[in-house]
Amino acid sequence: MPEVGAYVRELRTLVGHRPLVLPGAVLLVLDEAGRLLLQRRGDTGRWGLPGGSLEPGESIEDAARRELREETGLEAGALTLYGVFSGPAHFHRYPNGDEVWTLMVAFVTERPGGTPAADGAECTAAAFFGLDALPAELSRPVAGLITRFAAERRA
Repeated sequence: MPEVGAYVRELRTLVGHRPLVLPGAVLLVLDEAGRLLLQRRGDTGRWGLPGGSLEPGESIEDAARRELREETGLEAGALTLYGVFSGPAHFHRYPNGDEVWTLMVAFVTERPGGTPAADGAECTAAAFFGLDALPAELSRPVAGLITRFAAERRA
């Protein structure tokens, strides 16, 4: 398997900032108190979910587990499919000008192994939040998903 992240970097050398359609995974991680793990993104400073792009030859479940481990140091337990998200709400322009249309596969995992720690690059902070006390500064590509999930869990 190629170096993680190498695939998208290689595509970017060919297409520049033009929009790419990228499949990826995000994790809704709950601790034993039912709080949701969020991470402060290094690129925008907003709070989002651990996750990222699928690499060639990788399963979407393996991508979810890898991204959680890389970004927060946590190990995912069992994964439950929450949903698949795409469309206009999932277009994103990164601060460097790169544009993506994401096909996001969201999983729920509970009681992960380890203690959350930021990787310092993609994730500058990681913390669990009560579903009724989410930060206002949510990352646009996942804000709707997070608020929908929180509302469903509170109901």
